[in-house]
Amino acid sequence: MENTVHQDWLQKLRTGDHSALAPIFDQQYEPVCKAIFRFVQDPGLTEDLAQEVFVRFWEKRADIHIDANLGAYLSRMAVNEALAYLRKKSRYLADELPLHLPGHVAATADEQLATAELSARITTAINSLPPGCRTIFQLSRFEEKTYQEIADTLGISIKTVENQMGKALRILREKLGDYLMVFLF
Repeated sequence: MENTVHQDWLQKLRTGDHSALAPIFDQQYEPVCKAIFRFVQDPGLTEDLAQEVFVRFWEKRADIHIDANLGAYLSRMAVNEALAYLRKKSRYLADELPLHLPGHVAATADEQLATAELSARITTAINSLPPGCRTIFQLSRFEEKTYQEIADTLGISIKTVENQMGKALRILREKLGDYLMVFLF
């Protein structure tokens, strides 16, 4: 039922009906903020970035095709927005560092850049997961839903959720394994 309601809202959005954005915003604003806050840890900035997510969502409304879960889609947009902000901030900080800074401060900038690069690699790896697997992974990791909640939301068995999570983690380890080993050393 919930998915049908979301599809109705999305259809209205595609036609430019502003009234469809209000219920989506009301229902999804808090989860979007939570997803962003995990990365930026600043309430004011979190709200600004959440607003950006909904602005982008509105701007892309004609091209958005969500087959599974609107909440997961918006959470992914929120994570991407937060990571883009952090990447931009890291580049800005690196560009602004004076050349005469002691090595320990420069190392901090290097660490920030490495973290931003790792975040980008993680995002790419997650986006490469098969759609159903990615949805389950996002519901578990970004929306912090239990396997039972995911199964209920998607109308599948808990065993399927467990299998898809195992598959997602295996794929992510394969895609990020070499990079993580280099990053740790």
